[in-house]
Amino acid sequence: MSADENQTLQDEEIEALAAIYGDDWEVVDSESRKYHIRISDEKLKNAILMEVSFPPDYPKTAPPQYILSAPWLLRDEKTNLEGSLADIYCENIGESIIYLWVEKIREFLQERNELHVKADTTAGNSEAVIQEHMLDRKTEEEDEILDIDFLNVQEKPDKCHFEEQENSSDDVNCPEIHHGKSFVDRKSVFQGHIASISHTKQVKLVLDSLCQSKKIAAATHNIYAYRISSKDKQDVFYQGCEDDGETQAGSRMLHLMQIVDACNVIVVVTRWYGGVHLGPDRFKHINNCARQLLDEHGYIQSKNEKKGPKSNKRRS
Repeated sequence: MSADENQTLQDEEIEALAAIYGDDWEVVDSESRKYHIRISDEKLKNAILMEVSFPPDYPKTAPPQYILSAPWLLRDEKTNLEGSLADIYCENIGESIIYLWVEKIREFLQERNELHVKADTTAGNSEAVIQEHMLDRKTEEEDEILDIDFLNVQEKPDKCHFEEQENSSDDVNCPEIHHGKSFVDRKSVFQGHIASISHTKQVKLVLDSLCQSKKIAAATHNIYAYRISSKDKQDVFYQGCEDDGETQAGSRMLHLMQIVDACNVIVVVTRWYGGVHLGPDRFKHINNCARQLLDEHGYIQSKNEKKGPKSNKRRS
């Protein structure tokens, strides 16, 4: 792959990361492709500053460089975290991985805080338990399965191309929908659905078809994302997503589709809430359901089982 192709992939990844993380994403030096991203857990208790720089041969043959800044981290904690990031790189050689790294760091922060809360509880700190419970309710407001109605919300495309396709006179039919295996974690059930689409009008047809099932219609969340490549305009995509009450879940799923370059497909992940808060694990399960279906149905290009060294990381 040429340097120009690598640079194009980097530009697309940088644009997506800036859109997802907003003010937490900062340009340090655009010429040398160096950036800062501030990563915190859902309760904003601790934060890690990650500096990343993109070498010319990233993502296809080399990892990005990074430095983690978190003076409050213990040495063993930082070593374990860096090891996890290296594993992610080795499992995804040739793909854009900054998003995967950021979400792994966020999961690490969440798990670390949960361990500290448990320790405080053991020591009799009941106030910390109450605050944790209230914050969980605020960040993951969920009702019982039978009390939730499915919301038929409008798609949120990134560009105006959605309107162009909607106003076309093309006749479209509902495509065949394939259903993935269900997955259970702490009584919450996740199931993915996938369909091949070529027109944005098919998005609503797929959602309506799924909601003919009373079980799916009554689910706590029906999160979806789609990407369609334009037949007439090169490098133009019609794309959109919907969280359906699970904040940022749809945008994370769309970003997954962007970094694996999945086109002409819609993925819907249904969640039935089981009464136990899952924290950041729920996002991992949603994306895993989506990625598994994309892989099973041929929307993820093979990495040809490439092997490579672990991330060439520097320590602060």
